[in-house]
Amino acid sequence: MDVSSLAAAMVSARAGQMQLAVAAKMLKMNLDSQKSVLQLLQAGQQNIGQLANAAAGLGQNLDITV
Repeated sequence: MDVSSLAAAMVSARAGQMQLAVAAKMLKMNLDSQKSVLQLLQAGQQNIGQLANAAAGLGQNLDITV
């Protein structure tokens, strides 16, 4: 192998490492995003359960005139 081939192989290997690092970071960000969405959905589910127990007609006769 000549020096230029060796240098090109090293540059390619470094680029491949960078691509793998970026892909791993993107996967982690995607998992964090999905976790946040799941927490939001669970909170909404809990709130719906609490609202379902509210009295029928609650808030229908609210006067908001100024």
